[in-house]
Amino acid sequence: MSEQSEKLRKRAAAARREHRLEDAKRDLIEAVALCREGHEETDLAKALTGLGQIESDLEDHAAALNNYEEAAAIYRSRGDSQRLAHTIRHVGDIHRREKRADLAEPCYREALEIYRRDETAPPLDLANALRGFAILKEEMGELLQAKPLWEEARELYAAVGVKEGVAESSRRLDVLAGRQ
Repeated sequence: MSEQSEKLRKRAAAARREHRLEDAKRDLIEAVALCREGHEETDLAKALTGLGQIESDLEDHAAALNNYEEAAAIYRSRGDSQRLAHTIRHVGDIHRREKRADLAEPCYREALEIYRRDETAPPLDLANALRGFAILKEEMGELLQAKPLWEEARELYAAVGVKEGVAESSRRLDVLAGRQ
């Protein structure tokens, strides 16, 4: 069963890259069902995370949140801190896009705390969490708090060679400098 759900997840990832979101969604719904039948929690969490991403791409934020939150509960219960951090960062992103700063902020704080505690955390994951939190702080009008987040994100993006991240961080810092 795990092999079949993995095949569906890979097919869905390819469909997403090709902008065939409905095909990806269909495959991930099937993968979720297979994992539920087989009581495969780890695979279920992966399928739910993938489905959450597709739902987010399709701007069905309520469905995306449900999928991400269920996946986060599984990762939390299994002690999978990096996947938990990644998933709750996405929950924070959705809350931020929905203008629910009070719900987004604790997600970003928890994700950042997990990443900072884990020496093996990928720098790109930390940078992406910092980016989301920095955007939130800007939207909340907390520009002094946003600045060091953007600075750290820019350093991390530079370290891993993500030019788009460096450019966005630099642009945001320039805007912040002009607004202060």
